[in-house]
Parts: sequence; structure tokens; C-alpha cells
Amino acid sequence: MDKAIGVGLLGLGTVGSGVAEVLATRTHSLAEQIGLPLTLKKALVRDPSKRRQTRISGDLLTTRPDEVLSHPEVNIVIELIGGEQPAKEYIEQAIASGKHVVTANKELMAKYGHELLSLAGRHNACLRYEASVGSGIPLISSFQHDLAANRIAAIQAILNGTTNYILTRMAQEGRDFASTLKQAQELGYAEADPANDIEGIDASYKLVILSNLAFGARFVPQDVHCEGISNIAAPDFKYALEFGYAIKLLAIARRHDNKVEMRVHPVFVPQNSQLAKIDGVYNAVEVETDLAGTLLFCGEGAGALRASSAVVADVLAIARNIRCNATDIPALRLDPRVTVKPMSDLRTRYYLRLNAPDRPGVLSHISGVLGDNSISISSVIQREINPEARTAVIVIMTYPAIEKAMQKALQELRQLPAVNEVSNFIRVEES
Repeated sequence: MDKAIGVGLLGLGTVGSGVAEVLATRTHSLAEQIGLPLTLKKALVRDPSKRRQTRISGDLLTTRPDEVLSHPEVNIVIELIGGEQPAKEYIEQAIASGKHVVTANKELMAKYGHELLSLAGRHNACLRYEASVGSGIPLISSFQHDLAANRIAAIQAILNGTTNYILTRMAQEGRDFASTLKQAQELGYAEADPANDIEGIDASYKLVILSNLAFGARFVPQDVHCEGISNIAAPDFKYALEFGYAIKLLAIARRHDNKVEMRVHPVFVPQNSQLAKIDGVYNAVEVETDLAGTLLFCGEGAGALRASSAVVADVLAIARNIRCNATDIPALRLDPRVTVKPMSDLRTRYYLRLNAPDRPGVLSHISGVLGDNSISISSVIQREINPEARTAVIVIMTYPAIEKAMQKALQELRQLPAVNEVSNFIRVEES
């Protein structure tokens, strides 16, 4: 290798355009870091005639994947088309052809990461995926290298900027969910179809990727208990504040011996905690380790520039190895003893918001149901909300209880004549 290192791009959307822009505008500085020029050879697009802001020559564009995947001068393929197929097929073809791969595809790495990394290892190829979690926040490399000597006990993270923006606006402005989501879409923070974000699916993909690295396991998205934020309402923020909490959508993985609890859902977090202070479109990952202590990684979790930073960093790492004729393929750590802890075994505190008739004895009926399920009440707020209809809101904070018992109690409360509605319930994280 004495001329140049060739790059092929699969996808020239928001992130792909950002990567192409970096390669075009920082040619000299990138070449200095590697010791050889880094040259874009081909880019796969749907429509070559589409007007683009990225400065890229038309003769580099193609609609044929093979012109990238089989290009004799392409050493590194960058996959940025997203989704399962044909992205998986393209990556497999590139690796089998002896090319190195960089991807930002969180869904693919969460579902098939072990399979693809094993394939890359067999072909002595490198598969890097820094941009798949946290965009420009250096997480994957930190877990693979910087924290390799540590035993990781837990991950608590805000991994989706869209939901964090929505919850921040609702908390600060008292807005309802629907209007806040619409605002986020108008500002470009939420997609036209926001389901993957607001239902927690995006965060669950990222949690799987980090957990596999942290615990040496082979988790898949189905292992994560996943709930979204669409049930969160303005009153929940008011009562959270009264109890001293903020509301965040957290991705949590915590190890208990050889079992790992994995969950994504709205959480009450103490207002004085670090994660409670992460607002807007920012992401944050808190990692509990035995040697390095508790670490917090924080930054903007989306955007073309942030993602292109991570993608190009991966490209540079591979290019340096090519230049030096070296390999840097992290070994796959897989501990077969590590399994998923059932969600039903979770033990935590709970917040309940109920709508009930405003009459004597209601609270005793509610506390009776909770008590029968071994759930103790820590505190109660009861307020009349409709004098004419004589209805009240009852807000309960529990002591730690088992999830299985809480779910049974919720079913019983919904059938209780003394309860009009179980308006919401949210789990509480104290640490």
C-alpha cells in the first residue's frame, strides 16, 4: 500500500453527506494522520441526479452496489443506509471480499452484531461501529479498550435525543405529549414516524450494543423490556417535582452475579443526580465500574457532524492499520454464563397516579390491594380535582417492591370499584 487508501460509501443521506464533506474538505489533515491519502472512490445513491449540498463529483455516484463492494481500489466500505436489508447483505459481501467495514447501523449491530463481527474475524477484516451508539460520543472504543480492565456493574443511560428533548420541554413548559411531539417534528428533532424513538426501540438497540460489550454477552433486542413515553402527562412532572425527582427515559443494564437486567422505560430519577441534569437533545451514559469508578459520557446524540466525527474516526483507525500492515480486531468476549434477568424479578420503588371517587374509605381499599401484594406505601398525596363529580387524584410512592407483585396489584386496582382509573405508574431509580 503506497498510493492511497480507497473508501466506498453506501448511502449519501444526512450522515453520508457529512462524511463525504469531511473527506473532501480535510484531505490534507487526514492524509497527514494516516501517512497516505484517503480517497473516496464510489458512493451508492438512489438518485444520482438529485441536487446535493455535498461537494462530490457526479462520476463518483452509482446506483449499483457492486460498483462499491467490488471496486478494486476500495479498501474500506462505509455503510450508512440503515435498516436490516440490504445493509446486512452489503456488509457481509464487503467482508467476504476482504474489505474493512465501518457502519453506524444500530439496528443491525443490535440484532446481528455477534454474527457480523465473527464473520469479520474469520476474514481478518475490521468491522467498526462507533457511530451506532451516542453518535459522536466515544463510547464503543471506550468499552472495547479504555475500560477493558474493569468489571462493569451497571449502565444507566439517556440514549435517545428525541425523547429527551420531548421530556425536557414537557417538564419546563407544562406542555402535553402530543403538542410537544409535534413541536419536535417541526424542529427536525423527531421523524415523521417517531415510533422507534418514542416507544423506546431506538434506545433498546443501543442498550444491547453497550451491554454486549460491557458484560461479554450475546444479548438481542428481544431481551430488553421496552416501554415508551407516550403515557407521560403534565401532572406526572408536577408530582415528580414535589417528590424531588425528574422524569427521563432511561436505558438500564445492571449485573446481578451472572444475570443482567435490561430495560428501557420512563424513570423517576433524583433531581440532584447527574442524569437528571441532561436536557434537550443530549445523550448521557453513566457507567459503574470497579476500577475507574462511576463515569459519565455526555454529548449531542444525533446530527450529521456528530455522526460523521465517529464514522471518520473509525475510518482513520482502520486506515492507519492498513498503512502499517497491522491488525486491530478486538476479540469477541462471550461469557455463556451471563443471561437475562426476568423483568418480573426487578425490585424497585414505584410512583402511582390514580383517579378515584372523593369519598371516605377509598384510600383504605387501595392500600389494601397494595398490602395484599406485599407493597408498602411510602407517601401519599390526595387532591380533589373535580368538586362537582367528586373525583380526586391520589398519588402514591411505594417502598421497594417486586415487579411481578406490582403488575398484579395494577390489574387488581383497575378492577377495583374504588378506582376510576390507574392514570399512570412509573418506576423509580434511586442511584
